[in-house]
Amino acid sequence: MRGDRDMRRVLGGILVAAAGSSAATLLPAAAAAATGGHEPFSWFQLLPVHVPSYVLSAFMIAILLVGLSLAAVGGRKPSEMVIPDPRFTLRNLLELLIAFLAGIAEDIMGHHAKKYLPLLGTCFFFILFMNLLGLIPGFVPPTDKMNITVGLAVVIFLSTHVFGVIEHGIAYFKHFLGPVWWLSPLIMPIEIVSHLARPMSLSLRLMGNITGDHMVVSIFLGLVPFVVPTIFYGLGVFVCFMQAFIFTVLSMIYISGAVAHEEEH
Repeated sequence: MRGDRDMRRVLGGILVAAAGSSAATLLPAAAAAATGGHEPFSWFQLLPVHVPSYVLSAFMIAILLVGLSLAAVGGRKPSEMVIPDPRFTLRNLLELLIAFLAGIAEDIMGHHAKKYLPLLGTCFFFILFMNLLGLIPGFVPPTDKMNITVGLAVVIFLSTHVFGVIEHGIAYFKHFLGPVWWLSPLIMPIEIVSHLARPMSLSLRLMGNITGDHMVVSIFLGLVPFVVPTIFYGLGVFVCFMQAFIFTVLSMIYISGAVAHEEEH
């Protein structure tokens, strides 16, 4: 029952947040489109549009997530979601992933984790599918571009502080000053720098690992086109999942620190 409610919450959030998150991450990418530059081959280059392939790939993933959400829960009443499907279906797969995320979120964030599951679940699926897209020949992984990863990290960065203000009010900013007032001149610069470093860390880690992973797969696919690349494709799928998971877990930790009350620290 709880897993079904979590699934409906996340999938409902994906319908709204996928478009919003993709728009937020694609704004800098669209702005950078005018700079030109060489891109690897992509099927999107065959289209009569002057938009970078990774931008179109990210839009395609956002639309795909909305479509999968509608296919999994669209038109069903809450009472119909209690009993799982008798065979393995898309809904069952999404339930497994969401229940996994919900369990991790509850362990890290506590009982209020469900409030933030739509955002965290959307980030996880959005990043995971963008990572996996790069393993398909002829498609560019959007997450190997700083425009995309910085946009995702900024969404988490801003959401963290918004949630902190909602939970604590203006008193949220007191933790930037340290435990005692006379340490404020020392603690405040350290806190500000550490918080500003978070989006850079999130974006560089995601971009660097996905770029390296897909580069290795491409090299071995070109050198030995049979059998050997299968091993690296398997490792590539694992890396794609792990990078989406790490990004999401770090986001959980940041949000948990922002909304936790003093007695929970």
